[in-house]
Amino acid sequence: MTEALQELAEYLSEKRSDAVLSTDINARGELSVDVAPAQMVEFVEFLKTDRTCQFSTLIDITAVDYPSRDRRFDVVYHFLSMYQNHRIRVRAAVREDETVASITSVHASAGWYEREIYDMFGILFTGHDDLRRLLTDYGFRGHPLRKDFPTTGYTEVRYDEALKRVVYEPVKLVQEYRQFDFMSPWEGAEYVLPGDEKAEGEKA
Repeated sequence: MTEALQELAEYLSEKRSDAVLSTDINARGELSVDVAPAQMVEFVEFLKTDRTCQFSTLIDITAVDYPSRDRRFDVVYHFLSMYQNHRIRVRAAVREDETVASITSVHASAGWYEREIYDMFGILFTGHDDLRRLLTDYGFRGHPLRKDFPTTGYTEVRYDEALKRVVYEPVKLVQEYRQFDFMSPWEGAEYVLPGDEKAEGEKA
């Protein structure tokens, strides 16, 4: 299988040298292809229609955040060729202020994935006819899967019985109940774990 993927990588590099920046086969035998963002739609269409490739099934689209990089995000596509029994990962590195062309013209199912990525990471897809948030609420602030997004978020939602409606309020962290005065979460257990010095001392 690795040999077949190596041949496929060489084929893609030769046929689409305008789009392919690099290829890599990892230790698990997975082929990854780094593609110029501007060529993404044409490259995905090539993967789908070329007789050697025939990657007709879009499995998933996601993103990864690397805040320290100039090109902060990787937009990652996974495709399956049931005809050739191959899988491929296609990546495009984009800046925070850079847009990515939607591939909905090639794979209609990409619409939902692109909406999720916009919602979670804030990456804009040009050519998408309905790029709205998918998982968060209307008026949600920020993009939860960015590394700089606070784990608590900015707003909490609750139902107010007096007002008979849902209300939005700034997050308030009540920490009184988190007064831990013991060293181990296993304190009080009938058995002693190695390294639990406090429990050992109490047992002695």
